[in-house]
Amino acid sequence: MASPSAVDAQTSGAYGSERAPIDEANPLVGTAPLDRPELVGNAPPPGEPVYSGQTSPGARLPHSSVEVAPVNVNLELSYPTGVGAPYHHPNPTMLGFTAGGGPTYGGRAKPFIMPIVGDWTVPPVYTSVHYDKARETASPGYYAVDLDSGVKVELTASRWTGLMRFTFPKSSRSSVLVNLPRAGGTVEVVGDHTIRGLAEGRDNEVADGPYFVAEFSRPFTNYGTFRKAPGDRSVWGIGDKDVEAARRSVSGGFAGSYITFPTANGDKLLVKIAHGHSYAEAEQRLRAESPGWNFDGIHAAARRTWADLLNRVEVTGGTRRQRQLFYSTLYHSFSSPRLVARKGDQLRGRSGSAVATAYDRYSPVPYWDTARNQIALLELLEPDLLADVMRSELETARERGFMNTSFHGDHAVLMYLGAMERGVPFDYSGAYDFLRKNAFDPNGPRPHLDEYLRQGWISDIVPPGSPSPPYAGGKAGMDKTLEYAWDDYALGQMAQRLGKGDDAAVLMKRAGNYRHVFDRSTGFMRGRTAEGRWIEPFDPGEPYYNFASKEASGWSNLWLVPHDVSGLISLLGGRDAFNAKLDAFFATPYAPKGICRDCTGLIGQYVQGNQPDQHAPYLYAWSGQPWKTQALVRRILDQLYGSDASGYGYPGMDDQGSTSSWYALSALGFYPVDPSTPHFIIGSPIFDRARLRMGNGKVLEIIARNNSAANAYVQSATLNGRLWNKPWFSHADIKDGATLVLTMGAKPNTGWGSAPGAVPPSMSRMEQ
Repeated sequence: MASPSAVDAQTSGAYGSERAPIDEANPLVGTAPLDRPELVGNAPPPGEPVYSGQTSPGARLPHSSVEVAPVNVNLELSYPTGVGAPYHHPNPTMLGFTAGGGPTYGGRAKPFIMPIVGDWTVPPVYTSVHYDKARETASPGYYAVDLDSGVKVELTASRWTGLMRFTFPKSSRSSVLVNLPRAGGTVEVVGDHTIRGLAEGRDNEVADGPYFVAEFSRPFTNYGTFRKAPGDRSVWGIGDKDVEAARRSVSGGFAGSYITFPTANGDKLLVKIAHGHSYAEAEQRLRAESPGWNFDGIHAAARRTWADLLNRVEVTGGTRRQRQLFYSTLYHSFSSPRLVARKGDQLRGRSGSAVATAYDRYSPVPYWDTARNQIALLELLEPDLLADVMRSELETARERGFMNTSFHGDHAVLMYLGAMERGVPFDYSGAYDFLRKNAFDPNGPRPHLDEYLRQGWISDIVPPGSPSPPYAGGKAGMDKTLEYAWDDYALGQMAQRLGKGDDAAVLMKRAGNYRHVFDRSTGFMRGRTAEGRWIEPFDPGEPYYNFASKEASGWSNLWLVPHDVSGLISLLGGRDAFNAKLDAFFATPYAPKGICRDCTGLIGQYVQGNQPDQHAPYLYAWSGQPWKTQALVRRILDQLYGSDASGYGYPGMDDQGSTSSWYALSALGFYPVDPSTPHFIIGSPIFDRARLRMGNGKVLEIIARNNSAANAYVQSATLNGRLWNKPWFSHADIKDGATLVLTMGAKPNTGWGSAPGAVPPSMSRMEQ
């Protein structure tokens, strides 16, 4: 049997003394919060933890619906960080391990599986076991931890199955518990090797189905089942549990089963598990992907899959910490969308009938988060996968009548137009029909569209009593106006390319609606009442949430005009005034009265831990001072990722790959301020050389000469041997392969990239 180190060698050997990309990637990165007070501001409220990236260190494949993961947050009793994230690195005790899918953050993955030595208690009073963080390791496709009980836990995964390997100490009473959390369901003991179950209310939550089958590598004779006592009482105490030895089936809240056996020191027990929309489907997945008990073989296969993907980007130079952060963030960038069905698999549609899929089907895209950056990364590295993602979204639109949205805004168009601009083949005309319906039908998924169409902006209210923000009862009208204007611009450009001139004219006019929420008297975007008055009180430093803004402040929302930065410059009074305002944004101390829980990762008013202003450091490219972008990007990469004691800290939530993609792209030296366009803004690469093998097989190489921590400023540049004086490039410049050479220095070259004719394209500039 191969050891983990032997498995690692199979995919690392070609790199000799250098560490392969897969050896640099550490899934634990992103699971911890930042810990320097000046970086987290006034978050969190008393009694809550600081937000981490809420990533998972569990074992999975790229874009997989199955993740075999540790659980150290009791989500039955606490929901402390906005989403159901089952792992938080600072927590010192383990509650169990899951091998189900679970949308987005994995908090609804079922069942829990937990190896126990000695006594145990019935969930939700989980038998938590302490563990030392020094005995916890993770790598792509693998997770391991040594619990203080003496049990070593190892996890790995295939596409549709999970495999766990438990190594026990000597004990007269070792156990494994399998339970369905909260609503529970039905759990059965079948024969002497299998536990299976049906989760209550789970069928529509995840891709892999509500049924599970868990098989054990050794027979068991001592078993039973348990559940919370019947009824809905929330009081837990003596006599309120239903535990019965030798009972094979149980239904109810927290339904589960246990097996108990003696172990000698070093005894191993393996558990393999799959889910499905029936027991037969789960069993078929086990037979197809995990027919035996070859843990190391499945681990090696997962590692090879990850190595093939991560090897598409090779970097040299930088520090060990920078390389680890880069490949770890690149790893997390492939966390979404998640595979729902392989080509040829049976998939149940909204009607409930099952049909064979003609392509790989993926889960909905979290557009508000990942459309800003991660989708552009996929367009570069995985265009074929992205085509299947777009087809999945289009098929869903045909089923429901509208294109999917996500949380806020209507950003599917950013993905479709961005892919169109980068040459990804697709039926864009078919997608346009549904994107247009979203933008014109008030009964569609754009909230308050009727108001937006009528007057060009969305009003909000003055909260009764002027409560301290954040305020959750409003419409986020100012922010929605900004988001919709951006969406309308992208859709107008798409209409123009498809020959729909009348639509394009209407949409391009609507793209200027951001001007309706700009208050010249204060110099900020601002909420308006139904009568058109500016909402008061107004403090641009307060995180209003739904009262005008969405997870942002007036400072953050000011810059949310990525499609028309030149127009925003004009609104603010020209280049000098714009630069002064942007300088103040990064310098004004963050001191609100209200608490924005996920507004961490601070530089002045700038919040790296949330999406609305993550593009702001790159806006100096439009205002003639790109050297300030270069300095800020280096500062963010250095201070706002991994600067905590554990080295795993993230600013705010990763949001399924968004905050990770910001780091990965920026570390390479470029970023898509408006991902619906084909343009990338040049920043300051932290590596001496980077090679991206794009999805079309061509290579983009970025060389940074004289690069170092001190030499952060671009002195000069060439692209494919030609002198390059623009702080941006377009996809057309790199699509056939390209070499961008940046000569770096310790002082800003204020002449490079600063000429008025060098600015990136913008809506207003295009109209001139």
